[in-house]
Parts: sequence; structure tokens; C-alpha cells
Amino acid sequence: MASEAVLAQAVARPQIHVRGAVKSFAGRVVVDVDELVLGEHPIEGLIGPNGAGKTTLMRMIMHSLPLDRGTITLRRSDGSEVVLSGLSTHRMAQHGVVKSNQVIMDFDQLTIWDSMMLAVTEAHYEQPQRILAEEAAFRRHEEEMRRYLDLFGFDDPTTFALSAGEKKLLDIIRCLLLRPRFLLLDEPTAGLPDDVTQKVMDVIRELAATGTSVVIVEHDLNVIWGLCDMVHFMAEGSVVLHGDPTSIREHHTVVEKYLGEGHV
Repeated sequence: MASEAVLAQAVARPQIHVRGAVKSFAGRVVVDVDELVLGEHPIEGLIGPNGAGKTTLMRMIMHSLPLDRGTITLRRSDGSEVVLSGLSTHRMAQHGVVKSNQVIMDFDQLTIWDSMMLAVTEAHYEQPQRILAEEAAFRRHEEEMRRYLDLFGFDDPTTFALSAGEKKLLDIIRCLLLRPRFLLLDEPTAGLPDDVTQKVMDVIRELAATGTSVVIVEHDLNVIWGLCDMVHFMAEGSVVLHGDPTSIREHHTVVEKYLGEGHV
């Protein structure tokens, strides 16, 4: 029987093409990526030292930061294309592109249930006269929502997410409920205990096996080495290396600029 990894590789999946993308702040170039393709492999990692431009690049892809110049294009699994750098941020999810938040974000006045319902309620229902349609949306997604609640140990979804870890997990759940075709994860396991980190990794593998492309920015390199099929290394705003986890981990440039001799 073919392995899950082989099956995931065989599934048609979307790609993001970054061409000539530049972003500067106060005259300082923070990102300068000439050519980068994301999504050629099921799960890809984006690593590099602090200040390398990783999160800025992710925000450029989502167009929450406009590009100074260049283009970022989504090539869907059917071969059609859409220019992401020409879209508003709120339209990204319509094209299946979803990003988690590096900085924990939550809706303090919403229960866990209500926060999850924001992700599954279609936009055309978000009108006062259609408020009763929320019950139909709940019925359609209840099984999926309960599965994630059980997996991540949310015993009472009528309460609020209080700890940083709970808010981090709730953000990840909302991303999953959007059923992304291309998922960008910005430090998804930061601050989580090892057993919960493993659950997050398992969910990501499961999602990638269905055809979703996943790109992860993560400083926990055990997650990168254990989860990713391809790793991109950024330094000083540019993506300077690409390779499988082993080759990147052992590359002298990565060791010198990021890992240190003791890591290898």
C-alpha cells in the first residue's frame, strides 16, 4: 500500500508564485524575492533568523501588506490563476488562501462556539434578516467543529478561550474550518506543550494529504524537520536556499547564519 506521504505528493495541489516581490520600510528593504514557488510539495517550511522577512512575506502573500513592486499569483489545482497581489485581504479566503496569526488574536466577547461559527457561516448569511440561518450553518458543521473541540481538549465551548494556548488553538481551528486550499501557518505551535504540538502536526499532515498546500513559518525546528517535505531558507529578506529538511539542516550557510554548529 502506498504511504500517506506518496499519496499526498500525487494529489493535485495549488501553488503560489512570487515574482520580483519587494517591500521596504523607511527606506530599508525587508523583503526582496526574485522568484519563489510555494506548494510544489505538500508541506513546506519557511525558516530563517529573526528579521529575515518571513512574516512580512506571508503578509505580502495575504496582501495585508501591499507590495512595493512585483506580483504574487495563485495557481489553482485546475491550472487557472488569480493575482493575489491585486486582491483585498478579505477576498483571500474566497480563493481558498488562509493564514493563521502569529500574534494571538481572539474575540474577547465571543464564546468558543461563536468564534468558530464566524468561520463556518457563509458571507451571504451575515445580514440581520438572515440571523436565523445560523442554526442551519451550525447543523452543517457541528460534527466537524466537535471533532476539533474534542481533539484539542475544549471541554466546554460555551465558555471563552482564556489562555494563550487556547487562543492559539482556536485560531488554528478557525483556519481549518474555512477548509483552505492553501494554508499559511505562522508559528502555529509556539508556546504549545509537546503533546498538543503533535496533534497540530497530525492535523496538518491529514489536511495536506487531501490536496491542501501548507507552508509553515516556525522556530521550533523539530516541527520543521519532522513535518516538512521541502524547506526554504530566508536571510536578509531573500530566499537563498531550498531543499529537503536534511540537506537544509546540514548546509553550511544555514548552520553559520541560523543554527550554529551545536545544532547539527
